[in-house]
Amino acid sequence: MENSGNEFDVIVVGAGIMGSCAAYQTAKRGHKTLLLEQFDFLHHRGSSHGESRTIRATYPEPYYADMVLQSSLLWEEAQLEIGYTVYYKTRQLDVGPSDDKSLLAVIDNCRSNSIEFRVLDHSQVVEEFSGKVALPQNWVAVVTELGGVIKPTKAVSTFQTLALRNGAVLKDNMEVCAITRREEDNAAGGGVLACTANGEKFYGKKCVVTAGAWTKKLLEKVTAGFDIPIQPLEATVCYWRIKEGFEMDYSIQGGFPTFASYGKLYVYGTPSLEYPGLIKVALHGGWSCDPDKRRWSMSSEPALAQLREWIRETFVGRVESDVPVVTQSCMYSMTPDEDFVIDFLGGEFGKDVVVAGGFSGHGFKMGPVVGRVLADLVLDGVAGVDMKHFTFARFKDNPRGNVKEFGDQVLSHSNPT
Repeated sequence: MENSGNEFDVIVVGAGIMGSCAAYQTAKRGHKTLLLEQFDFLHHRGSSHGESRTIRATYPEPYYADMVLQSSLLWEEAQLEIGYTVYYKTRQLDVGPSDDKSLLAVIDNCRSNSIEFRVLDHSQVVEEFSGKVALPQNWVAVVTELGGVIKPTKAVSTFQTLALRNGAVLKDNMEVCAITRREEDNAAGGGVLACTANGEKFYGKKCVVTAGAWTKKLLEKVTAGFDIPIQPLEATVCYWRIKEGFEMDYSIQGGFPTFASYGKLYVYGTPSLEYPGLIKVALHGGWSCDPDKRRWSMSSEPALAQLREWIRETFVGRVESDVPVVTQSCMYSMTPDEDFVIDFLGGEFGKDVVVAGGFSGHGFKMGPVVGRVLADLVLDGVAGVDMKHFTFARFKDNPRGNVKEFGDQVLSHSNPT
């Protein structure tokens, strides 16, 4: 195989953060790897672009904290290897009503995962953050040290560069339109055949599918009747101008925190390194869409009104107006339970094809550990992480799931990004 230009040990379909991390891992382990992307590398059509994503270990679900802790170490290792920074550390602030079940679960999971935390009341929050954040009287805040901003486009470029340095072949503008069994030459090891829309064919012993919002579309072509409840959502990210006199310290370590808000709405935000004088605050959720036919437009007024209300309650007097000055469109790939899909495709492909998708607006921070898990699965058949929460089997009794069709209604869930 090593003498053929179109034959590989591993083909990775989709070059967002998950695919780029997976290609890096398989190439680093000495396997001939091909990374295919349907658009230009570092494009803005999916979920792995822009200037900021949060990293936090504070989850209501107990199985994510350890993955984030592992991933934070892998982010640092990648930085040392590439020679520049993509992960800027700060504190994480989680806020919400004192009786909110998700926030209480966050506290419990901090205890069980030995994550140091502090619980602050209304007055303590004002003192801790010099009056730049004001909570409703019946709210509390959870402060942890593992927080920060990850630079998404820079991070994807990092792992693509590292994959290339380790011998991977990278090809963009290669839309994979079919993945089939390679049955005609079992003597050569069998495996899979990936065909592209421009007529290219690539052979691989193994294949990883990390197609983001296009996962469902691709898998429907690959396996007739295969129905996976991953719903593409178009989301809007908002930036707000800070009022003069309330400028926030964005020195990162020890400065203004990344944050998430529980309660009636699920809101998240980051110190805005990309736009001086602004703060990024957005709703977790979006509107169902066809990823090839997006609106590329601002959120609907009902959703924006909800976010304005949150801004008034929490940053009252601290922003110039309740109108965002910058908005950006982004994509979610939402599952009904907001847990990832990481599993073997099965069927005729057995363990030769691994699928990773449905990262539901909160997976980017775990890209390095997901990449490692995908390499483990596709090369060894087993992963070093408990996979029971991420299998296709959980959709067996309800294959279409319950992702809402909501038109102009914002979709709010329990996992701020």
